Amino acid sequence: MPVGKEKTDVGSPFKAEVYFVSTRIFTDRKWGTKNPIMLRDAEFGPVRLRAFGSFAIQVKSPAVFLEQIVGTDHRFTVQEIGEQLRDLLVARLADVLGESKIPVLDLAANYDELGKFVTDRIQKDFDPFGLQIVALAVENISLPPEVEQAMDKRTSMGVIGNLQAYMQYQAANAIDDAAKTPGGLAGAGAGLGLGMAMGGQMAQALGGAGAGPSTPPPLPPGAVAYFVAVDGKQAGPFDVAGLQALVGGGQLNRETLVWKTGLVNWMPAGQVPELVSLLASTPPPLPK
Repeated sequence: MPVGKEKTDVGSPFKAEVYFVSTRIFTDRKWGTKNPIMLRDAEFGPVRLRAFGSFAIQVKSPAVFLEQIVGTDHRFTVQEIGEQLRDLLVARLADVLGESKIPVLDLAANYDELGKFVTDRIQKDFDPFGLQIVALAVENISLPPEVEQAMDKRTSMGVIGNLQAYMQYQAANAIDDAAKTPGGLAGAGAGLGLGMAMGGQMAQALGGAGAGPSTPPPLPPGAVAYFVAVDGKQAGPFDVAGLQALVGGGQLNRETLVWKTGLVNWMPAGQVPELVSLLASTPPPLPK
């Protein structure tokens, strides 16, 4: 109770009223946003924020407080102006958040600075009431629940890391669990195959983290690919390194038929100018 009144009446023609004003600090006053504060964030775009906390006030000027707020009320409590003070505080907080341009994810690291800044900004609004805001604490600034859920999923994906390895781990656990259940392995087979297929598709959609390429890489630019007749069958294509391996294994000599793009028909390797140096180390066929 910041204000109380005592009447004096001892038969005097003059009447006086004495008011007692408590100048102690009134702590643990709660504040919070009735509606979300709309802000534009650099990372998330337009966002809606809710905030709440506590503050402490004190009567700074009893005369102004009595004149502007109390009037002739014989008993006045802080609760009677509590809602008005909260509205002023939230309005200033919205201004400070909008002007600060602090990213949403960095607000938690700036609660103390926000509290001090709002305290300085709002004091001019409390002066006409003879009040002083002694302290202000920002306890929490939060996003809508659906946005927080989306952030939790994004964080979970970051924790999982290699999606392919995670799916393999989950599949191994599923096999172990199914083995402990009678008839479980038979029923788990189809689900496991479907799960692995979906895991492969998801891994490809997310960039194929941890998975190797499903097809061999293309030949380097300018490399010539040759097809070779090995044991009467077409083999290849081979690059120079592959042809050297065939020469070393005795599967490619001057008489071996080869073909590449640009040749009309298959030709003996010894008649292809590009392969002459490659075949120089192999002896010619024995004379008949």
